[in-house]
Amino acid sequence: MLQINNYSNQILKNISFALKPKQNLLILGFNGAGKSTLAKALCGISPSSVKLFGKQLSHYSSKERTKLINYIPAKLEIFDEYITLGEYLDLSRLHTLLESKKLLKLLAIEHLKNKSCQQLSSGEQQLTMLATAVLHNAKITIFDEPTANLDPNKSRDIFSLLKSGLFQSKIIITHDLTLAYRLGYDVLFIKEGEVDFFGSSEEFFNDSNLDKYFGSSVKMVEEFLVVDF
Repeated sequence: MLQINNYSNQILKNISFALKPKQNLLILGFNGAGKSTLAKALCGISPSSVKLFGKQLSHYSSKERTKLINYIPAKLEIFDEYITLGEYLDLSRLHTLLESKKLLKLLAIEHLKNKSCQQLSSGEQQLTMLATAVLHNAKITIFDEPTANLDPNKSRDIFSLLKSGLFQSKIIITHDLTLAYRLGYDVLFIKEGEVDFFGSSEEFFNDSNLDKYFGSSVKMVEEFLVVDF
């Protein structure tokens, strides 16, 4: 489905891995490790040697690419001060039969439909970006910190949506280890620009691995991930 071989730039070093159809992936790592840089390379925002479904990404037309992969950034940037949430979602609807008004109801943000996007709170912006991902409906969606700025209840809602059948394949960048553990997707851990781990959730979330990457800060306690301050 997706393959990248020996990719390097100013931050990343010899990045190689492959994903099978419908395989979901978590990209983890410390600040500055190159997670978002890798995401942008995977979807073609920056030049790379990525293959999607057996073909070089650069060989697809822009329209074809929109059907295959979509990147959802960590922060919503809207330059039109007048566009409302409802209007923005209508423009985001590309490859789905789902209507934006139904999605507004599903995410419990109907009351924001006529609110200017620039006036949305940071949490409301996160929900807006998730909604655009659903309406875009690419075969692979890359989420950059999807639960950032969300309260616990909304984070739980995002978790439920990510686990639902609304998306085909997901690549999720996150610092939220609880979310990562509960999702149970395969894990790619980047350390100083290099792939330091690539394997299953079960292999990553064990005591020896957690101690290797986080020391005494993160522990497993009776099937729960506990962050010790």
